[in-house]
Amino acid sequence: MSIRSFAVMTRNLLLICALSMGLLHPAQAHEVRPAVADVEVGADRVNIVIRLTLEPLVAGMSLAGLEDTNDSPLSGYHDRLREMPPEALDAAFREAWPALSESFLLSAGETPLTPGLISVRIPEIGDTALPRDSTLEIEAALPDDGTPVTVGWAAGNGPLVIRQVGGGETAYSAILQGGDVSAPLPREDLVNEGVWPVFSRYVVSGFEHIVPKGLDHILFVLGLFFFSLHLRPLLFQVSAFTLAHTTTLALASLGIVSVPASVVEPLIAASIVYIALENIVGGRIGWARIAVVFGFGLLHGLGFASVLGDVGMEAGRFVTGLIGFNVGVEFGQLAVILVAFLLVGLPFGQQSWYRGVIAIPASAAIALVGAWWTLQRVLGL
Repeated sequence: MSIRSFAVMTRNLLLICALSMGLLHPAQAHEVRPAVADVEVGADRVNIVIRLTLEPLVAGMSLAGLEDTNDSPLSGYHDRLREMPPEALDAAFREAWPALSESFLLSAGETPLTPGLISVRIPEIGDTALPRDSTLEIEAALPDDGTPVTVGWAAGNGPLVIRQVGGGETAYSAILQGGDVSAPLPREDLVNEGVWPVFSRYVVSGFEHIVPKGLDHILFVLGLFFFSLHLRPLLFQVSAFTLAHTTTLALASLGIVSVPASVVEPLIAASIVYIALENIVGGRIGWARIAVVFGFGLLHGLGFASVLGDVGMEAGRFVTGLIGFNVGVEFGQLAVILVAFLLVGLPFGQQSWYRGVIAIPASAAIALVGAWWTLQRVLGL
């Protein structure tokens, strides 16, 4: 058997295994998802209804930078909380609430606000390996000074989607991470945003989902880069990848297509392995390579989808956010390629030893990382 045949067989088997195990074992999905907060600011109080998973907060788990709760040292306690009936989890949450309330970053002007717990609604136990969405309602009295309200929570609580209630297509919505807070929300009024602020905010969000947060996407783009330094192959691959992930990002965000993360995430990791192995085997750019990149771009679009799907924007704003997010993703990808070209391609790309000394070892390293991620995501390691 030739080296090329062995590599092709290996990568195909890897993809088949990842797909099969992802389908057969969806119970390994412990991904961290954003909480979604609907905020209503009145004359004398602010009311916030949050859809979230309570278990990480009750466990005292820091979700800052965490993609999977299995990666936390508190994952065992967290999983036991998932197995609690609603009454027991409610009691545990209320016991933890005095400390948790301090992680809510609410203020009216310069005045900090103290949230009060109104209600907690926890569904019955379902699949304990999957997140259980509960609903938390809190409220805070406002000072009699007319100052606008800002809303957020600590970075350790994870990402938070803020949506202003009742604003229609122009109401404020944002994805907050790292302990950020919302724009000032006026009393008994709405923050009416134009197209440009929404567009620019989602450009930044799209860029950040590549650099620095999207390490798996960075490795995939580097896999495209190390295939060839010639402009034509790189342009074809990036174009196919862009078209594909834009398509599935839109379809999945609108709820037209839905694939469990337990299937998507292992396949994204496997796509990194596939691309890197094909770099090692070598060959000219052709429709087969373009088709493979397009197919994996569809997967990566599904991986992006929660960003827009969780915000729940109105139709007009959704289009603006979708375009902005994709522009940001493209800027992020181009930034990765530019840095790789300046550090590696420009000084060494014309050397006779470039492929053997740089491109192949780099692709091998990318393949190993992708293979490890595939095992982690399939087996829940």
